[in-house]
Amino acid sequence: MAKSQVGQDPDCRAAVTVLSRAVELDSESRYQQALVCYQEGIDLLLQVRKGTQDHTKRCYLREKITYYMDRAEDIKKYLDQVKEDGKYHKQIKIEENATGFGYESLFKEYLNGTVTEVWIEDPYIRQTHQLYNFLRFCEMLIKKPCKVKTVHLLTSLDEGCGKAQQSSGLEEIKESLSSHGVVLDIKYSSSIHDREIRFNNGWMIKIGRGLDYFKKPQGRFSLGYCDFDLRPCHETTVDIFHNKHTQKI
Repeated sequence: MAKSQVGQDPDCRAAVTVLSRAVELDSESRYQQALVCYQEGIDLLLQVRKGTQDHTKRCYLREKITYYMDRAEDIKKYLDQVKEDGKYHKQIKIEENATGFGYESLFKEYLNGTVTEVWIEDPYIRQTHQLYNFLRFCEMLIKKPCKVKTVHLLTSLDEGCGKAQQSSGLEEIKESLSSHGVVLDIKYSSSIHDREIRFNNGWMIKIGRGLDYFKKPQGRFSLGYCDFDLRPCHETTVDIFHNKHTQKI
């Protein structure tokens, strides 16, 4: 984008930043992330053009918007074909003590208005902090643009002293979700060991540590206690696939 014409305008700086990041991701073949940035940048340019009266600037912006829209459409077609062929696979390696991997940061690009049903397979939704992890994941699922109506949880039953806490915690989450029009279907398995999350738009995410990849916060009033993006992580690997037909757990 020609900074001499647009980039120096304060209203356009956000668009320039996002689109520059889109081009960078595009050049690295990180197409899914690039597409998200292109779409966000295009929306910002459209807002700028809407509030611009200068004819020359409007023409320039229209030209740039068309250019980025064409590139975004090409990427979308490519990704759709990759998904159709069942070849999509993305891997994210979360390093020890890394931050910036809260649930929304990790999952947001795979959640959209078509997601109405979610399957979670995680053997360790037992202890208090694990129940809170699951609760925060559910909070993410009921925010826009998601229209989730059913959440299926398959986990293992705590046979020890934590059994009552696990049961009461999950029931409380179930009741809370119900008040938002979401059904929580809970099942237990004694042989479960895999960790997997599926959305009914075809996305499947496998996390080595399941939802429990965050380290314990340093204190109740330390950064990262509430905002998981600021919470240091344990080392783990995230594998993301797209299946044309998502199997139910």
